[in-house]
Formats: sequence, structure tokens, C-alpha cells
Amino acid sequence: MARTPIICGNWKMNKRPDEAVAFARELAPKVAEFGNVERAVAPTFLALTAVADALRGTALQVAAQDGHWAAEGAYTSEVSVTMLRPYVSYVIIGHSERRAYLNESDENVNRKAKAILAEGLRPIIAVGESLAQNEAGETVEFVRSQVMAALAGISAADMAEVVIAYEPIWAIGTGRSASGELADRIIKSAVRDTVRELYDDAVADSLRIQYGGSVKPGNMEEFMSQPNIDGALVGGASLQVADFTALIEIAARVKG
Repeated sequence: MARTPIICGNWKMNKRPDEAVAFARELAPKVAEFGNVERAVAPTFLALTAVADALRGTALQVAAQDGHWAAEGAYTSEVSVTMLRPYVSYVIIGHSERRAYLNESDENVNRKAKAILAEGLRPIIAVGESLAQNEAGETVEFVRSQVMAALAGISAADMAEVVIAYEPIWAIGTGRSASGELADRIIKSAVRDTVRELYDDAVADSLRIQYGGSVKPGNMEEFMSQPNIDGALVGGASLQVADFTALIEIAARVKG
């Protein structure tokens, strides 16, 4: 089954609003021709509305780096998915940095996924194992448990809007990355086959799954050539216009 690849740049805690807007305006025309690839950028909350305004009318979409499940309330520093709805198409949840540094739980990832879907937006659900888990041979079991917890109570119909990003924690920002073959094997067994068990073949075969973890122009083709990898959630390489453009061009060429 043909799946439209999606490349999303997660800018993390980088780029002031003026820098983010300038970057987005420079990037948008450079990637406009690659219509067979969805492309998005995820600025900080401080820059998000300005970037969204700058990109209106372009094919470059905007993602949020997180979102709270409650519509409003006494949640100091949080931003609700309801507030995000006018500005974004996607919301990244469950990133390993939030899980590690901010105690993000599987339960809260699931709450957020449901809230995102209820607002008509699309969650990008990040999953991935630590180096210790990888070396202990626990990768498939651990990632499988994350997938099952994140998708609890989500209908087969809503799964059409879900993207899952497999990001081995040991490869994020380290310069190390899984080989394309290894990443594809884990994605198939821990993510796509788990979704197949939870739902059916149609849902599993249509689910888009990204790889993330030190993705760069030099290894992008290796990942995009794999049958179960449908795009990338990109950190550092999304902070440079030339690098991010190259990633999108490679995805368009390989998956086109």
C-alpha cells in the first residue's frame, strides 16, 4: 500500500520567533515542488503562531512540540491542544526527551493522543528504547508496550490520522543511528505488527511510521529505501535550510 511520506523538523528549544519566521519563509519555496511528501516544522511555542502566520498559503505545515489534553484549567506553563488547533496540523507527543526530563508517562501520551484526535489534529507519537534496553535485547518488547499504551482506546477510524515515530533514544542527538535495515526490522515487528494485532491489516498497512535519530542527508536514502519507513522526525538536520531541503528531496525521490 502506497503511503505518503512525512518529514517533520522538530526544532526543540531552538530559534527565537524572528529566526524561526525567517527560516520558515526561506524554506517554504525551496520545498514547494516536492508535492509527494508531506513536510512540517515544529517551532517552540513562543514562535509557533508567528511561524503559522508566515506559512499560511504554503504547503509547509506546522506542528507543535507538545500539547496538553485539557482544554483549559490550572495547568501552569501548559498549552492545550484546543489552543493549538488554529495554528497546527500535527502535534508531537511522547518524545523521549519529555519522557526522560519531564516524566512524561504512557498514560499521559494516550490522553494527549485522544485530545489531539478530538480536535481534528494529527498526533505524531514518538516511541523508542534506551541503549541499555537495546543492548539487553528488550527493544521490541519495550517499544511494543509503548505503542499499545499510546493507542489504548483509539478507534480504527482515528488511526488514519495517527503517525508513529520510532526514535531509539541512544541515536537522538548523538551522531549515532540505527542502520536502515535494523530500524526497518524494529519498526515492522514492534510497531506495524503490533498495530496489526490491535486492529487489522488495513490499519497496519496504511499507518505511517517515521524514523528519527541523527537523520541527516548522508543517511537519509538508506532509511527512505526501507519498506516500513515512511518518513523522518528530524532534529538537528532540520535547523539548516540546505540540510532539511535535502532530506525532503531525498524522500520525494526515493518514495516517489
